[in-house]
Amino acid sequence: MADGAKARPLRADARRNRDAILLAARETFETEGVLASLDGIAVKAGVGNATLYRNFPTRDDLLAAVMQTSIEDALAESGELARTASPREALAEWLARLTWQLRIWHDLPSCVATAHSDPASPMTHACNPLLDRTRELLDAAKSAGDAAEGVTAEELYELVVTLSWGVDRFGDDEQTARKRVRVATAGVFTQWTRRP
Repeated sequence: MADGAKARPLRADARRNRDAILLAARETFETEGVLASLDGIAVKAGVGNATLYRNFPTRDDLLAAVMQTSIEDALAESGELARTASPREALAEWLARLTWQLRIWHDLPSCVATAHSDPASPMTHACNPLLDRTRELLDAAKSAGDAAEGVTAEELYELVVTLSWGVDRFGDDEQTARKRVRVATAGVFTQWTRRP
């Protein structure tokens, strides 16, 4: 496609098929996890395999598209956190929420971790804004003296993905997941100092 050219909008039937695939995938991921059969998703959507693969050539393409709304919502919430909470509180809450969000479907943390090491994966492109927001909140906490200087956003993001895997595997409820995140990230934060 030439520079500046716009992608042609999908025909109405193609849009319906794509939307049906996304809905079927979201429902399937919620009940069976993200490693569920793509053929089963096509059947549930009422489309042929070729239609599914024309729209989403790989599982990562489909997963990235299904996750997009959740990622946009998480970023909007984190923006609100950055505006209304202290840098320390905003980062701590973001880490807890992100850990909880990434465990939403069984095996999602494993897919996110695998994609993180593959720059060509559509999942990497979809999840990069989460890493960028982690970096922004970490930098703000460092500037406020609330986070250790030696911690990088990449390390923190990888820790959150690892924690979300544990939350998924151990079947944590949200309160237990928050405790897991607090314990695991304690070293990220500088100690509170009491003022006389």
